[in-house]
Amino acid sequence: MDEPLRPIDQLLRIMARLRDPQGGCPWDLEQDFSTIAPYTIEEAYEVADAIDRNDLDALKDELGDLLLQVVFHAQMAQERGAFGFDEVAAAIGAKMVRRHPHVFGDARFADAQEQTVAWEAIKRAERAAAGDADRSALAGVARGLPEWQRATKLQSRAARAGFDWPGPEPVLAKLQEELEEVRAEFARGEVADNHARLQDEIGDLLFVCANLARHAKVDVGAALRQANLKFERRFRAMERLAEADGTPLPSLDLPRQDAYWERAKRLERGQAD
Repeated sequence: MDEPLRPIDQLLRIMARLRDPQGGCPWDLEQDFSTIAPYTIEEAYEVADAIDRNDLDALKDELGDLLLQVVFHAQMAQERGAFGFDEVAAAIGAKMVRRHPHVFGDARFADAQEQTVAWEAIKRAERAAAGDADRSALAGVARGLPEWQRATKLQSRAARAGFDWPGPEPVLAKLQEELEEVRAEFARGEVADNHARLQDEIGDLLFVCANLARHAKVDVGAALRQANLKFERRFRAMERLAEADGTPLPSLDLPRQDAYWERAKRLERGQAD
């Protein structure tokens, strides 16, 4: 009697069947790396959302969705004769062993900071062995990252080379400086007339915000997700309050909408309305 397939083997077979030109799924057959990439990114964010909500049942499902993305890409690569899922798993396993010589070898590090320095040295050696001649401290920071994450990584790499503010106070001062530059651009006239300058100055402002978060050891993505959730929660409460009063929110002017916003905040904080 044949042993039952392991779940991962079953998943690989399902993906191969979906991509089978003879009777597979038309949608799956139409996809390529570029069309699937946005779904891969989306699923990673769904994993992060489940973690934020501390929903382990959802996390299990979302990790499965993310795993499917890996299987999908590996199947398409295998069809091209490039690599398959086993090669993906083998490559990451070998990389983890190589990058943890203190666990799988004889290396010893005094603390996590020393280990991080060694980790970056190993990565530089890997890039050099692969023929990458870029020796910059910023080498290897992927351009496909979400820009807020790329900003933080660039700043962290520069900090390891010693190019960093000593603490949050000068970052706050720089933030105020960048805010004033944005204010000055708005004062110059119509937004349409200086859009490029506004984009540049607002970009600088956001970059400094990311740096401030780094100094506070706050994850920018997590902070922004939390802010988005808070805004959504309060705005929906505004809508419910206005509807209960028989006045749809869009029909109100801004001062009256602001009054509902303050009511929503008080209710959220458990204060009497």
